[in-house]
Amino acid sequence: MIERMKRLDRKLMYQGSILDVYKDTMEFPNGTHEEWDFVSHRMGAAAILPVLPDGRIVMVRQYRNALERETLEIPAGCRDSKTEDTSVCAAREMEEETGYKSKHVEYLLSLRTTVAFCDEFIDVYVATDLEQGKRHLDNAESIDVEIYTLDELCQMIYEGEVQDSKTVAAIMAYSNKIKG
Repeated sequence: MIERMKRLDRKLMYQGSILDVYKDTMEFPNGTHEEWDFVSHRMGAAAILPVLPDGRIVMVRQYRNALERETLEIPAGCRDSKTEDTSVCAAREMEEETGYKSKHVEYLLSLRTTVAFCDEFIDVYVATDLEQGKRHLDNAESIDVEIYTLDELCQMIYEGEVQDSKTVAAIMAYSNKIKG
């Protein structure tokens, strides 16, 4: 059985628009103390795997500052409020980023992105019966829309070309679901 850790103190070090960064003082079961970083993602997020009628998947390519490069991902974004249903958020983000809409949005999985230091959660959905609509990018977004087969995306994961955790989890879960 794991012995219990105890948080002695939590200090807010930085407050951003969606993230708060804290310094936690932890006490180990043996009595020693250590400081740990903790990132709180205030809103939570949602992501969506848009599947065209022919089975191909709509992806987005965008620059990610933390990696200093572009990444290939499924559409995703933060909830507008803590009470916004994640399926609504996912559908909104899909339309904003890709221009596709769907009335058929089905839950796929939930995940925690980086459990060692962050409490962010993402609910992931699959959208089918897509209809072309209009993109509504935010002023600070520059996103390219690309379309791939499921096999191409799985190969890109195995080759290390797709590394985003929500995207890898969504593609592998969806592949398992449809291939049985």
